[in-house]
Amino acid sequence: MKKSQVAAYYPIYLNVCDRKCIVIGGGEVALRKVQILLEYGAEVDVISPELAPELIKLAQDNQISTFSREYKDGDLEKAFVVIAATDSDEINRQVAAEARRRSVLINVVDDARYSDFIVPSVLRRGDITITVSTSGKSPALARKLRAQIEQDIGEQYVPLTDLIAEVREEIIGAGIKVSGDSWQEALDLPFLFELLTEGGKEKASQYLLTKLKSKQR
Repeated sequence: MKKSQVAAYYPIYLNVCDRKCIVIGGGEVALRKVQILLEYGAEVDVISPELAPELIKLAQDNQISTFSREYKDGDLEKAFVVIAATDSDEINRQVAAEARRRSVLINVVDDARYSDFIVPSVLRRGDITITVSTSGKSPALARKLRAQIEQDIGEQYVPLTDLIAEVREEIIGAGIKVSGDSWQEALDLPFLFELLTEGGKEKASQYLLTKLKSKQR
């Protein structure tokens, strides 16, 4: 691949829960990365000679570990994921080089050339996660598109997701086999939202079960 080409990223969701994730840098950008990692249950170490007040507070609350010094070679030992978020291109590249030697996944903020992965713009609604990426070409556009999607995917999807998960478990437990296409036909979202709002969870669940059973193979 030519250097001028942008990588075609393989979309994947990564489980970082209870995994050591290291952030090199202590400013506002590093803070945002740390907050996202914590949201997904990561064990976070932050290395930087200067730390944003919010990072200091997170350390005082025992939510992260901090090391108030410059990055040095060897800091990435046992890391699962590393994010380089300093304002020094030289340091970021040193971090990336060590990560590559150790086969550790690395993201260098705003520099896809030295990154194994990029972080997309994320929308969460309970267990629903929607991500938007432009392969690093335009983070601003990705954020704009995510904002548009937010208008269509509201908080009403949270109870609906739980409802569908429970119905799915019941269908599987009863040994009923339903095709993917039949599921799509049964998921009349406007009507299910109406049932949840006016008739409650039980009526919506019964409607969906009846629909699916009528389509069993």
